[in-house]
Amino acid sequence: MRTISITRPGGPEVLAVVERPLPEPARGEVRVRVRATAVNRADLLQRMGMYPAPPDAPADVPGLEIAGEVDAIGAGVERLAVGDRVFGLVGGGGYAEAVTSHERALARIPDGMAFEDAAAIPEAFVTAHDALVTQAELRGGEVVLIHAVGSGVGTAAVQLARALGAITVGTARTPDKLARARELGLDTAIAADGGKFADAVRAVHPDGAAVVLELVGGGYLAEDLRCAQNRARIVLVGLLAGGKVELDLGVVLRKRLRIQGTVLRSRPLEEKLAAMRAFEAQVVPLLARGRLAPVIDCVMSLADAAAAHERMASNAGFGKIVLRV
Repeated sequence: MRTISITRPGGPEVLAVVERPLPEPARGEVRVRVRATAVNRADLLQRMGMYPAPPDAPADVPGLEIAGEVDAIGAGVERLAVGDRVFGLVGGGGYAEAVTSHERALARIPDGMAFEDAAAIPEAFVTAHDALVTQAELRGGEVVLIHAVGSGVGTAAVQLARALGAITVGTARTPDKLARARELGLDTAIAADGGKFADAVRAVHPDGAAVVLELVGGGYLAEDLRCAQNRARIVLVGLLAGGKVELDLGVVLRKRLRIQGTVLRSRPLEEKLAAMRAFEAQVVPLLARGRLAPVIDCVMSLADAAAAHERMASNAGFGKIVLRV
């Protein structure tokens, strides 16, 4: 089978098409003939040698989400059969024509949905749902602040929050991304000029935000404290602006804030499966009814993975970059 291999740590040019043997599913696993995958920030970090794959994933093949067809099953598989159209998260190895996965880490693709659309869903929607619903316990009527609203997770979060009846505030650095986010149902759009946004949030919602989905990190976190209401929940998902910041811990105490970090890739298998089951039960039906939809920036071929990485690094896109396999 064809895979995209990281030949050495470095820029997009280190990605190469290589041939590998087909993997065989172990007990409880299925093999998926991958039809499409998608690019994530973690893939870029892994390519640069800054984010090693977990022990159960290929060390040199990136890719955290896949969509395709089951073409082989291991012993003990009960939920899936050969020919089922599935999508889901993998620990790595998604940039390939085939990958093995625990059957409960996959969900069936809604009828009529293209593989390219399905591949744009798992990482964005599982991450957003796990952060907003499972961890932050977002409720209808609450104000939620979503950073990097034009990213894959950001576009998914806007839609999920709207479906829950929450009031959405989103930040981005460019007017075009904010305008497109409004089309997804974003209530208030704020340009985060110089990383400042707290005053603008307070101008619209004087009490502040009840939940913050923090996809940027760095200095954004200090601004989050300024516009968070009492007992707000801040879920830290990304560190695009850096991993260190000076915070006023007195604000955290006075407001009784909850700051929680989260990552999916390094969780124990049982926790990953739990997140997927919640996604399958609560999000997939909304996707099937058209209440939620993936947002795709562009679709490229697997062989163009280097160009796809360059596109993501440029921050010019809106939504997910999909690779057709």
